[in-house]
Amino acid sequence: MTVTSPAHLVTGPAPPPVTLLLDTHDDRTIHAAAYQRAHPHRGRITTDPTPHTSSLAYLALDLLRAMGRDSFSRPDAERMSTDPAWRAVTCWTLHMGLAEAIVLRAHRLTPERLKRLATWRTETGIHLILIAHTPTPADEQRLNERLTAANLTDLTAVRGTDTILNAIGPAATGRRHGPPPSDHAYPLPSLPRSGVAAFRADCWRRQNDLDFAHTDGQYRAGYAAARTWLARHPPPPPPPDTPQAEDAGPDGATPWRNMEGLRLFLARLTVLSPSPQHTLARVRGAQAAFLSQALLLNVPDDLAKHGGPGITTVPITPRVAHILTTQLPNPLRAAAVAALLFTGTSQSLLSMTQLASVGEHATLLAIDRDSRINVGVPPGPRHLYAIPPRARPLLAAALEFRRRTPRTADHLGLFANCFGTSERFDHLIRDVSLHIPTVLHPHTTEDWHTVARCWHLNTPAPAIAPTMPPAPGAHP
Repeated sequence: MTVTSPAHLVTGPAPPPVTLLLDTHDDRTIHAAAYQRAHPHRGRITTDPTPHTSSLAYLALDLLRAMGRDSFSRPDAERMSTDPAWRAVTCWTLHMGLAEAIVLRAHRLTPERLKRLATWRTETGIHLILIAHTPTPADEQRLNERLTAANLTDLTAVRGTDTILNAIGPAATGRRHGPPPSDHAYPLPSLPRSGVAAFRADCWRRQNDLDFAHTDGQYRAGYAAARTWLARHPPPPPPPDTPQAEDAGPDGATPWRNMEGLRLFLARLTVLSPSPQHTLARVRGAQAAFLSQALLLNVPDDLAKHGGPGITTVPITPRVAHILTTQLPNPLRAAAVAALLFTGTSQSLLSMTQLASVGEHATLLAIDRDSRINVGVPPGPRHLYAIPPRARPLLAAALEFRRRTPRTADHLGLFANCFGTSERFDHLIRDVSLHIPTVLHPHTTEDWHTVARCWHLNTPAPAIAPTMPPAPGAHP
């Protein structure tokens, strides 16, 4: 087995010197200023280690709680042992933009805890600020000995209440309490099941002016996105003697070559769609744009029967991302639920996700199901899904978490500990408390964008302007 190379691990910048704030009088205003400074969304946290505890795991959980990931405080929540908890702290720090951490009561930290903080600082480059109560020179000497033993020797010591308050910095502004508000999308009415040729006209005949304006907005968005994608990915001219495939389209048509690229485009077009109606309007607009280039894009007549992006998915909005990160402190579990939400595919397919399935910069998910089922078989067509922007830090943190796990290789499963058994999966769904369509309404067929097909019609493209023709006039 080829173990993941350390070169694959993400490392932070060189950390600045540790700021040691020596609070001789244990001033409450200093503690208050440290708490007011915290703003996790802007990269600053403040943690007060749980009193009367000395375990390494508790300190990691205290740091996770300071980041806003505190669901483990529930009696029935998942428990993380020492090493996974510290891996989670490191991964969230690297991929959520944390830059500064204030630790209160540092004089009570054991040498082992200080060593863990030193390792965390080295791996992430975070600015570590320690506030210690040292009323006598002997107390300060003992603290310095512990810091030296933990290899925290590049210190900047600060004394005096006013100087310490200046070193902490001003209080954070604009802190949000609780989850962000829910996003609102205009609900579209039931749309006609017409093909691309009649879809827009049928919508205009059946809908009032307001509904049609919103439907046509989605249609135009799909049209513009497809025209842009085709301009950036011009199809190579098909050879004239290309043989007809079994699933060939109209007579004389030749199949589109880059099907993986096309399926990824369809996934990106619909991954943030708020409803199946919005998805259908976008897809019909994209089909019209393909026709304008003498390309026939064929999708299933009933998208809901197949499921997939925009049909059995949930948009990763700020509120959904907040719930995932607060309810699931383990990066693997947070990414697993995010994948269920943005792919809309089955748990059985997602369980085959490998570390190598996550694309560069965590923008796409490519699952090679055939070679996972039949070991030794050459890779077949991959199942491609677009990772929306707000889910990318979750996937990147999960990838980092798995690569930092001992005896890890790129061909191993990314979500093995999440989808391994039905009991684990049930606990995962229970902990997140989100509506997951693919779990409540599973589909056994291939996702709609996976069965999509495209052909060159080999006819001159109609002379259509880059923009869409105007919509019909107002209803009589």
